[in-house]
Amino acid sequence: MVNQSNSYAADLALAHKLADAADLITLDRFHALDLVITTKPDNTPVTDADKATEEKIRNLIKLAHPNDHVIGEEFGGSDAKPDRYWVIDPIDGTKNFMRGIPTWATLIGLVEAGEVVVGVVSAPALFRRWHGSKNGGAFLSVNNSTPTKIEVSKVAKLDDASISFSDLTGWNQQREKFLALLDKIWRMRAYGDFWSHMLVAEGAVDIAVEPKLALWDMAALEVIVREAGGAFTSFDGTPGVFGTNAISSNGLLHQQFLGSIK
Repeated sequence: MVNQSNSYAADLALAHKLADAADLITLDRFHALDLVITTKPDNTPVTDADKATEEKIRNLIKLAHPNDHVIGEEFGGSDAKPDRYWVIDPIDGTKNFMRGIPTWATLIGLVEAGEVVVGVVSAPALFRRWHGSKNGGAFLSVNNSTPTKIEVSKVAKLDDASISFSDLTGWNQQREKFLALLDKIWRMRAYGDFWSHMLVAEGAVDIAVEPKLALWDMAALEVIVREAGGAFTSFDGTPGVFGTNAISSNGLLHQQFLGSIK
């Protein structure tokens, strides 16, 4: 359900329709005994559910907006970024999906003029869906309830902060500084993937960080965190989703965290 009126209302409504279609496929294949799993050239797993979900989303976008481009994890897209395009991760958290862990989601983002303007994150096995749009706020729906507005926390000191991350791979030379910081922070948990960032948007977690990401991992998340009042940058402090890593926070802690891992 879309409950706000703004210039991206129609695109947001379409994103929800795409998420509805994705949920039907992913939930049907979750826990399936005949789930087909293969390995991609980058040695990461992909299931038949990933591919079927992205194909369905691409087909629905083509029907609604034939001129819109799509960039997706499983079937790629143009290297030359057009002015308007959708960014799709059919199942963020494929390894969880494969093992029967309910922490996975379909991520749907819309980019215009180099900025993410619409984002929907649908996690049907968690009975949750988050959405946001430029100047339209960020919202959470639980078990198909009426969406409620969400905002980031007001925690202002790292000593009082709760941080979530994915894992400890990919940190390279920053690993030791990150581990030292974890000893100083009030609470740390590895919720991982999309959920860490959505918990930041809800105000339940203050910082989420991942050292290695692709565009489709970030696009839908960024606009939701931003519209919830937070900050979303790469490790070098560049705002947006065009780096190779990401930190989301309530904004108050952002520079403190960046300074601690440099």
